[in-house]
Amino acid sequence: MSLTPLRRSAHASARDLRAYLPTCREELEARGWDAVDVLLINGDAYVDHPAFGAALIGRFLEGRGFRVGMLSQPRWDTPEDLRRLGTPRLMVGITAGNLDSMLNKLTAQKKVRAEDQYSPGGAPGLRPNRASIVYANLCRQAFPGVPIVLGGIEASLRRIAHYDYWSDAVRRSVLLDAKADLLIFGMGERPVWEVARRLREGEPIGAISDVRGTARVLRKGAWEALPKSRHVTDGKTLWLPSYEEVSTDKTAFAELSRAFQYETNPGNARPLLQPHGHEAVYLNPPAFPLETGEMDALYDLPFTRLPHWSYDRPVPAYETVKHSIVAMRGCFGGCTFCSITEHEGRVISSRSAESVLREVRALRRMGDFRGTITDVGGPTANMYQMACRDDSIERACRRLSCVHPEVCENLVTDHGPLLKLLESVREEPGVKKVYLASGVRYDLAERSPEFIRVLARHHTGGQLSVAPEHSSPEVLDKMKKPPVASYERFAEAFRCASDAAGRDQYLVPYFISGHPGSTLKDMVALALWLKARGMRPRQVQDFIPTPMSIAAAMYYTGLDPLTRTPVYTARDLHEKRLQTALLLYWDPAHHELAREALRRCGRGDLIGPKGLVPPAEGKGSLSVHVVKGGTRARSARRERGP
Repeated sequence: MSLTPLRRSAHASARDLRAYLPTCREELEARGWDAVDVLLINGDAYVDHPAFGAALIGRFLEGRGFRVGMLSQPRWDTPEDLRRLGTPRLMVGITAGNLDSMLNKLTAQKKVRAEDQYSPGGAPGLRPNRASIVYANLCRQAFPGVPIVLGGIEASLRRIAHYDYWSDAVRRSVLLDAKADLLIFGMGERPVWEVARRLREGEPIGAISDVRGTARVLRKGAWEALPKSRHVTDGKTLWLPSYEEVSTDKTAFAELSRAFQYETNPGNARPLLQPHGHEAVYLNPPAFPLETGEMDALYDLPFTRLPHWSYDRPVPAYETVKHSIVAMRGCFGGCTFCSITEHEGRVISSRSAESVLREVRALRRMGDFRGTITDVGGPTANMYQMACRDDSIERACRRLSCVHPEVCENLVTDHGPLLKLLESVREEPGVKKVYLASGVRYDLAERSPEFIRVLARHHTGGQLSVAPEHSSPEVLDKMKKPPVASYERFAEAFRCASDAAGRDQYLVPYFISGHPGSTLKDMVALALWLKARGMRPRQVQDFIPTPMSIAAAMYYTGLDPLTRTPVYTARDLHEKRLQTALLLYWDPAHHELAREALRRCGRGDLIGPKGLVPPAEGKGSLSVHVVKGGTRARSARRERGP
């Protein structure tokens, strides 16, 4: 584990000490400041790019007149490193980074990841486990009496009692374990601005109790008599099952998940309260998403679009997105395994075309830009400017997905605005290629043959990412994904469009193994579906239950919280490996596990020269054939192990 503080490069004196939010006393003094108003503690490396949440919030507050400092990946064995910029006047804001710190560290098999994409050089060990809690505890030691506010995706996904995959237990709200004053959930610009403004006006943090998108702790005597809501329009507080109930009763946990999911629309969501012993966590309704003008102003802020000058090694996540553009945020897909909805919300916030073009011109001024924009999108490539046909319908809607089980009749799925935007970006001087790397929602795309035509002709670099996830109707229903027939229609339309454009292009489909509802027999059926189509997937995700997602509730409880019916779940890590091996049926490294999986579900007939996988020995086995790129002995060792 490394606990090295931010390292200064040898040429630091040649850098513009005023270009970034201050990270050290030298940069603070270069601005003529003696202290900051808001200190941000960030679990990621400091990358001053709008794809990184801490930079977005920091620049947003700076643009409203606040003096903001940034401490990224500070030491966590002592509070001293947090005092680099002195004591902040108003508050400390804490984020674990762009990912939950445990998801960032551990795989689905609960093994430590070899690389941290959000650290310089991909170095692991530069942030603590459960970073929000650790940083908050350090801040209380470093800055007694200074308000502490949690934010970011880790805080969002752990704001109520939640199932934690890595400890295989239900944990309390992170707000209680961190002992912070407030927690901001969702996209934090509106809430953090209001909290910071009211603190600047002299209001004590304990009095800031009504800000949308915030949660706070209520002590004994302050919550027991709150009237309980019985109906969504009665204006009262919805009481959730207590931490004690959901940590011991899986049916209660399923009810918690169900109740929470129906209170995510800011147009009709009620305040929530969840008792934790003598205390309770109180959550105001979600903040309203940013309007187009507000999104434009946010992305027009003076980002350098670069990692901080102190880093002497690249930050891998930055290298992926440095020439990409976020055109929208939010997702109305409602996939049960995805945490985007719980954090960004279901309402799409889109930037104007003019704002996107201004960012394209900023990209062109970067020294390493060679004319290729790697992505123009967001959580999904093709939801730009899509919305409900009527604001009043959207505000009242209680659906958890606008596209499942079928596309809502009130959803405007016009791809026209996106097509016009992409055309404008393509025509910008200096732009040679514009790709869509966010992943295409094909059930929407198949409604627009023109979008598929343009996508194939202009915006695919040989391969296009899509996510059918599975072939089983029952499993796809648990995922809230469209039937596989929708994917097949899109695949054929894309192939035809690519042929018409004279382009040799392929789809790169993503699949999930081990998702709730998926049995070994379902995975065998999926493997046969893949083999029949000559598909050898490389993009395989072993399901990870992310905190607060519907699929995590299924995984933990064995119940579908929305239907209250039992659902099969592969909880054993070995069975999860077996499911993954079936997806990788074509890879000799997984044949031994695939054979075990086939025998377990009574499909030994698929082990053979013409089956799904070859036998371990004898006729048709790899051990008696020379494998391309290796010898007979090497292939035998690979099959049988060391």
